[in-house]
Amino acid sequence: MDAVWIEQYRRDGYVVVPGLFNAEETRMYRDHFMTFRPEKPSDSDPRNQNLYEGDPLKLYSRLMMPHRTDETSFNWLIEPRINHWLTALLGSEPYAVQTMVYYKPAGARGQALHQDQFYLRVNPGTCMAAWMALDDCDEENGCLQVVPGTQDIPVLCSKEADMEESFTGDTVDLPEGMTPVPVLMKAGDVLFFNGQLVHGSYANTSQGRFRRALIGHYIVGEAERVAQWYHPVLRMDGSEVEFGVSQWGGRCGVWVDQDGQPVAELVGTETRQRFTE
Repeated sequence: MDAVWIEQYRRDGYVVVPGLFNAEETRMYRDHFMTFRPEKPSDSDPRNQNLYEGDPLKLYSRLMMPHRTDETSFNWLIEPRINHWLTALLGSEPYAVQTMVYYKPAGARGQALHQDQFYLRVNPGTCMAAWMALDDCDEENGCLQVVPGTQDIPVLCSKEADMEESFTGDTVDLPEGMTPVPVLMKAGDVLFFNGQLVHGSYANTSQGRFRRALIGHYIVGEAERVAQWYHPVLRMDGSEVEFGVSQWGGRCGVWVDQDGQPVAELVGTETRQRFTE
């Protein structure tokens, strides 16, 4: 394991492990999830509640929690290579709580800047993501964008996102001079990032390329509670573990000036309830 990557994770809040899955494995996952998804989700499908008529995401809306019914997803969530890196980066073995598949076809909107911990509510500690690229990802097809260093800030107060640009409704502010950077990845690479890290993506502006991704969410080993949506909580051997339920509410961070530098402090109060990402 490269100590440089571990140092980058601690400094920036994220690291890309190249080629963690080979081309054959990556193709298997990509093909599996193209056949696993519903052929044509209906307008009554809750995943389509924020989608306009003609939106490409109506046919390729994200999959939530496929590991609860799909063995391939379940096995990937607790895959030994994923666990190896999570444990090395966190310092102890995590718990597994969520899988998602994002398809992001050509023309699809992006996802506004956010923090995963806003949804998971891990306490004490935070969550962590493993984001596997199923396609090559770049700025044209809407690669992930991250804000290095924001892993050390609290969960920020949220505001309404621009739904013409984002398919989700929450976002956070950034101070002047702090901008996201694109994370360019090859299919089979895995991006690991801290749950406090501000991240999102822009639209897929390509003419015909997907930007598919398989994502797992995990929580630190010392945690005792997580939001209800993420139960049951799993050990990395796949067995269930008893866990408390986090409640909504409390303070949230806002940007303040401290000696000429922006600092996020817990001086706000959450006012809008969310239950899932």
